[in-house]
Amino acid sequence: MARRAFKLPDIGEGVVEGEVVTWHVEVGASVSEDDSIVDIMTDKSTVTIPSPYSGVIVALHGEIGDMVAVGAVLVEFDSEEGGDSVADSEEPDVEEAPDIVETAAPPAREPEASPAVTPPPVAKAPIAPSGPVLASPAVRRRARESGVDLGALKGTGPGGRVQQSDLDAYLATGGSSSSAPKQISRNGTTEIKVVGLRRKIAEQMVRSKSAIPHFSYFEEIDITELEALRQLLNSSRGEEQPKLTYLPFIMMALSKTFVRHEKCNAIYDEEAGVVIQHEAVNLGIATQTDKGLFVPVVKHVESMDVWQAASEMQRVTGSARDGSATIEDLTGSTFTITSLGREGGLGATPIINHPEVGILGIHKARDMPVARGGSIEIRRIMNVSSSWDHRVVDGADGAALIQDLKRMIEHPALIFM
Repeated sequence: MARRAFKLPDIGEGVVEGEVVTWHVEVGASVSEDDSIVDIMTDKSTVTIPSPYSGVIVALHGEIGDMVAVGAVLVEFDSEEGGDSVADSEEPDVEEAPDIVETAAPPAREPEASPAVTPPPVAKAPIAPSGPVLASPAVRRRARESGVDLGALKGTGPGGRVQQSDLDAYLATGGSSSSAPKQISRNGTTEIKVVGLRRKIAEQMVRSKSAIPHFSYFEEIDITELEALRQLLNSSRGEEQPKLTYLPFIMMALSKTFVRHEKCNAIYDEEAGVVIQHEAVNLGIATQTDKGLFVPVVKHVESMDVWQAASEMQRVTGSARDGSATIEDLTGSTFTITSLGREGGLGATPIINHPEVGILGIHKARDMPVARGGSIEIRRIMNVSSSWDHRVVDGADGAALIQDLKRMIEHPALIFM
């Protein structure tokens, strides 16, 4: 069996390097051809790299968050199949790895030293029966430092793997899984490396906030009539039609208002010094997913009816959440809507999605007492927040669009005229 090196392949589209965001394998693991081994994030997308052949993983090159150049060694295998021999590779020779006894994750980079903290006394665990214990290097290191034998713990992870939470529970009980939890002081810290999508989001937010001079504008909108229309349409919808929320109506209302407020449906090319106003209304819908914030795009809203807008919005946001969104689904927006639904609160100052010039925030709808015609009525009220690029959109322009939008939503027949 020969040591083989697998190099990061050319992902295409001019990509010269990628960030390691997820390892799907560990040193010592056996893999088959086409098994997923690593997720690599580029400036354009995240790509899952499959194994080129079957074998045993003996080395992983690159920790989570590291940038790996195309052509650099990514994984080393013991395999009888083809591949670049480590000895023949242009990379420096790699010493023969010791025999692998236990499955282990690649070693994590040591954090910088922090002030010493005296931990509470912890009872030593009894010697466990012989046999491998599944745990990551970080868990093993912490167990050694705490004087805990991992063999005494029952792992709750896959295959009985001992996880940090298992060790936390053991230490919290003073070294006994059966004793009552003891009150302890918490003095520890957790370092979380900013990598992958979270790093991309951070970079985009810094760019947007530092490059764009924001101003924000707030308004409350009476959606009592819109709510009645929404319920009526939902009660009579066909099986193939989606359930309507407020967003499809707001999307259509925006597409109407942009006809009268062209400068608000635009992007600002700073390098060229050009504002590009769009006739097409391509609305980005900020979507929270398990992997972070995505902004899938509903394109050409101006050509849709309310059912089509709802269906396409559900399609693109669903694909963002399940990881099937394409580059086409995630690019090309001319304006963005962000909504926190029931968590929407009363107001916010949303950050513009660079290089767009505006963003609309939708907040939670609620029943409120409102003065109407000299009497108090209970009406359905929704707050909206907007932010604008003051280089392109003057205060009066942003306010005029929101007031136009308010009029259409409060009289929803105007949306369909």
